Amino acid sequence: MRYYFLTITAVTLLIGCSSKDEKQFTQVYEKNKAYHTELQKTEKAQLYDGEVTKALLTATYLYTQTEDLNDTRDEKFIVGLYIEDEEGSFESGDYNLTLSGKEPKNVERLSMDDSRLKDISFKSDWSEFFLFTFPHISSKKMTLLFQSDLYGKGELHFSKVAKYVFTKQAF
Repeated sequence: MRYYFLTITAVTLLIGCSSKDEKQFTQVYEKNKAYHTELQKTEKAQLYDGEVTKALLTATYLYTQTEDLNDTRDEKFIVGLYIEDEEGSFESGDYNLTLSGKEPKNVERLSMDDSRLKDISFKSDWSEFFLFTFPHISSKKMTLLFQSDLYGKGELHFSKVAKYVFTKQAF
């Protein structure tokens, strides 16, 4: 009888402690799945003058995995740039962006209503957005280096494979 009573009590406690919001959370995630997918491929760098942020760079890697072992597609990034003083530009060479030491093949300024910005995280009205196209990098890991004449440099690290993948060896 005691065993039966303890079992009923334990089951009641477990049911009472379960999350009633789990279904709502899953629905919200599924609704914004594209946003969360892009968020996983987004990095940011801040450049400071003392303790004040002078430049903020966000970059989203537009890579989709493929089964093709000879994949030589260009590396594409949507880059958001906020410069506090609004001095300089990529075109004038006041700051530049390289991917693992390679210069971009093409830089395209994007308007705020561009459809490619729809699912990009960290959008702000005061940032300028660009589509950077770099030559293919065969390495699985790469570094996007932002350099400014005034504020120094910032590194953003990207990977063609998931950054946080657990393998059986990790356990």
